[in-house]
Amino acid sequence: MDFLRPASWEEALAAKAEHPTAVPIAGGTDVMVEINFDHRRPEYLLDLNRIGELREWEVGADAVRLGASVPYTDIMENLRAELPGLALASHTVASPQIRNRGGVGGNLGTASPAGDAHPALLAADCEVEAESVRGTRLIPIDEFYTGVKRNALAPDELIRAVHIKKADGPQQYSKVGTRNAMVIAVCAFGIALHPETRTVRTGIGSAAPTPIRAKAAEEFLNAALEEGGFWDSKKIITPSVAKQFAELASGAANPIDDVRGTASYRRHAVGIMARRTLGWTWESYRGTGRSTEGVA
Repeated sequence: MDFLRPASWEEALAAKAEHPTAVPIAGGTDVMVEINFDHRRPEYLLDLNRIGELREWEVGADAVRLGASVPYTDIMENLRAELPGLALASHTVASPQIRNRGGVGGNLGTASPAGDAHPALLAADCEVEAESVRGTRLIPIDEFYTGVKRNALAPDELIRAVHIKKADGPQQYSKVGTRNAMVIAVCAFGIALHPETRTVRTGIGSAAPTPIRAKAAEEFLNAALEEGGFWDSKKIITPSVAKQFAELASGAANPIDDVRGTASYRRHAVGIMARRTLGWTWESYRGTGRSTEGVA
């Protein structure tokens, strides 16, 4: 295994173009586990740790440009107001040591359905900034996940940043694990209210071959909120609406049985998390409940 260590982004792109099979490594929290267990033995490792710009972020008028290697700790400490759902998801990542190393770019590159950031990214809505020596493109998050641990990146592309829409309403995140820390998700659920467009977006993790949105649940809830005048009145969502939303979210899941949980349990848990996170975000929107900074 050869170790490539570019000193600049341009050098990294050139190295990736010359060695398309090279596996990028930054935090290493996913890649090194696979290598240590001999699940993966790439011909080249492309070390991105010398490229400081990947650990920077910019807050714009409508979106945050988050460098691919910005540690989860920095998201928690500095971007809670702009990206509340992702900040909550970051809290659930492994341990403080891992949160100091790992970043969203690694989650996206690995594209594991159990990645903690995915539900929050899907709910918030974002675009992945991919670049190669051929140029730059923005990949909508809904088009990024193409299969089990597969994504839309071309062999010569690297993730430079993620452009995430700033929260214009409450967001929440919930995760089920076999313990409270240092655990891969049994399943996870993210939700974001978007009052400016009067829409709700969701994200489901570890309950399908790829991270997914519960689109039927979103469509039902968007219609129910609009037809019932909920956005304007801010009245309490009726139990029947919450129940139907939860059932549709559960139905969106397509999980498997594995050592962490059964498929039936995952479906059930997704429905529970959908109902609870909807309640929390709506209470926050009404101005009477917990804020977007509460831990799910």
